[in-house]
Formats: sequence, C-alpha cells, structure tokens
Amino acid sequence: MPNNIEKPKRKKKIKWIIGGVVIIIILMISLCGKKDLSISVQTEKVTKRNITQIVTATGKIEPVNKVVITPEVTGEIVDLPVKEGDTVEKGQLLIKIKADTYIAQKDRAIANLNSSRANLKTKRIELDYAKTEFERVTRLFKSGIYNQQQVDKAQSDLSTASAQYDSLQAAVSQAEASLKESDESLKKTAIYSPMQGTVTQLNVKLGERVLGSGFSQGTNIMTVSDLTKMEATVEVDENDVILVSVGDHSRIEIDAFKNKQFNGTVSQIGNSAKIKGEGTQDVNVNFEIKIALDKAGENVLPGMSCNADIETDTRTGVLAVPIISVTARSLGMQGSGPSPNMGGDGEEGVQAVQKVRAHNKPQEIVFIAVGQVAKSKTVKTGISDDSYIEILEGLKEGDEVISSPYKAISKELSDGSKILIPKEKPTEKKPGSN
Repeated sequence: MPNNIEKPKRKKKIKWIIGGVVIIIILMISLCGKKDLSISVQTEKVTKRNITQIVTATGKIEPVNKVVITPEVTGEIVDLPVKEGDTVEKGQLLIKIKADTYIAQKDRAIANLNSSRANLKTKRIELDYAKTEFERVTRLFKSGIYNQQQVDKAQSDLSTASAQYDSLQAAVSQAEASLKESDESLKKTAIYSPMQGTVTQLNVKLGERVLGSGFSQGTNIMTVSDLTKMEATVEVDENDVILVSVGDHSRIEIDAFKNKQFNGTVSQIGNSAKIKGEGTQDVNVNFEIKIALDKAGENVLPGMSCNADIETDTRTGVLAVPIISVTARSLGMQGSGPSPNMGGDGEEGVQAVQKVRAHNKPQEIVFIAVGQVAKSKTVKTGISDDSYIEILEGLKEGDEVISSPYKAISKELSDGSKILIPKEKPTEKKPGSN
C-alpha cells in the first residue's frame, strides 16, 4: 500500500522537473533571440580638407661644402699650427711635412739639368763642325778633289752629330721635367687651406708620419668645413623616393634641439641605391637625399642626427576621410562572384580565370552609415597625410563614413552589416584642418 502512494508523488516530481527545464530552455532561446548582433562603430562626415603628403626620413647633418685634406707626399709632420675647431682663412698654412728628402731631390734634379745642358752645348759645337765639314767636302767634290766616299763619310758624320744633338735635347727636356716635378713635391710639403671654414676633424698629431696619395689613398689629415651652409643627408626608401623632387620643402628636427624645427629644401636626389642586407630576407634599398637648411645657426654641428618630413605634394579643399576608414577588400568578399570552373577549357576557360582574378583583386573601399546599416563603397584615393587620405571618386561631401574601430573596418564589417552608433561621438575636426 505505501508503495502505491509513493508512485504518484514520484511522477508529479518528475513533471515539475521537466516543466522547469522547458521553462529554462524557453528563456534561453528568448534571450538569444533578443541578443543585439549590431557592431558598435564611430563615424565621421566626409569634408573638404587641405592635405600635404609627407615622406619621412632620418639621417645626419653635414656641411654643404667641406674638403677632406690628404697629403700628396709622404713624410713626418714638423708643423701643425691648427687644432680641431679653429677657424681658418683660405690660403692659411694647415700642416708642414719634413722637406729634407724633397730638397735633396730638387738639388739632384738641378745638377742633372745643368749636366744635360752642358752636354748639349758641347754636342752643338760638334754638330756645327760636322755641318761645316760636310759643306767643305761637298765643294771639293764638285772641284774633283774629293771622291764620293769622302762625301758619304762627311754626310754620315753630320747625321750622327745631329742625332746625338737631338738625343741630348730630349735629355735636357727630361731633366727640366724632373726638376719641375721635384719642385712641385717640395711645395706639397706645405699644405694650405683651400677655403675659408672651420677645422671640423683633425686626425693627426705633430711628429706623426703621414702617407702621400700618390700610390695609395693617403692619410686623412683633417676636414675643413663651411659651417655657414648646412644640409641634412637622409635616406629614403625606394618606394618613396619617386615622390620626392628637387625643390620640395622640408621640416627638419635635429635631436640636439628639442621642440625646434628647421626649414629646408631638397637640393639633390641620389641616382644610385644604397643596399643593406643584400642576399638576406631583411634587404633594404634606400636612396640618399640632400636637404639644404635655410638657416642652420652656429650650434648646428656636423654629424648631428635628424629627422626630416619632406612635403612632396599639397592639395587644398579636397574630399578626405580618415586613413583608417579605407580598407582593401576583394569583390568576392562582398558577395558571390563568378565560379573558377566556369567557361570550360580552352580560350573560354582562360577568359573565365582572368575574370575571376579581376573579380577577386583587392579594391579600396570605405563603409558608410545609412541608418543602422553599413554600406560598402568602392573609392579611388589620392595623396594622404598622417591622418587623412584624399578621395577622388566614390564619395560625396556629407557622407557619413565609419572611422573606427580598426578591427571592425578591416575584418568584421561587410555590405549590409547592422551597426550601432553611440550617441556621444568624438569631437570632429574642423574642415580644412590637418
């Protein structure tokens, strides 16, 4: 009897459990159905702005005019009247090399020249005698006193004397050249400044022996620089160098001068590449660009590190959107595209493949907010600055473009996505500002 009473109670308990589970499932389904699938975004209206395209580069400050001084003769430094940092005038003595050896060479060259000239003088007398003798023998031959053999001998003596005289003339010319060379070498033992400037680098000391540049590179003695005209020498990536032109304005920041900008103008663009890491995966190809500083100042010194912003192009009053708003998508990502297998074999198949490739080629798009829906727009872009990019085609002024977050723009959004725009949006920049 008790067992029969417990069975209805157990069945009733099971029904309550099943009912509770059903209610929970219904509530979960209801909550899931009401879940907001909208993507939270920020927007900004398309406005007209002034955009300046910038190419950024790093490098060092160098004088526009500088001369590296190397000796042309070898010897010991016996006089060094300047030190690093001294201001020198054009023609001022910079260094003097011991001249004893070169004085001896000049004296030897003078002696050789005197000897050659004396020999030439003697040979001139012999030549004059040979001419006179030949003329006398010729007259006597015509008178029948001398025979042909005597005439031939006189002719031979004259020719020999003439050849010897010519040889001694050449010896005199050689001796004169040797004297001139030794004299030039002697003069080169004293080195004078080729320009007015400052000794920005001094690499030798008094008494040190230096090598001439006659048969080698020679010793780098010092550098004389004109510090009144300075330039920034920077390296620009191969993809950016084509944007730069001679005459482009540049803003330069020198590390040593905090919160100060210098103005400059691009004066030279290198034609040969500077390759770093060749043969590795980290290969870099750069081109050297020189930027002349408008006003450097006395404290701007060679070797200082700098950063340069080169303004390569400026456009005023153009439609622009934040750079982050523009993303690259293929048409296939925006909807269904042609099947890669369409067209069969042969020429039709090739055309089909080309069509698929063109369809899937990434294109620049932006998403605009239309109510609570994102619509994709294919655009054509122009130049850009640090924050905004020019829109040439695809948008009109006043369109509300999605400007953040980056993850949503680059990955999550698609044409027709539901979006949620917070009521409080970031303060928009005024049109025309950069």
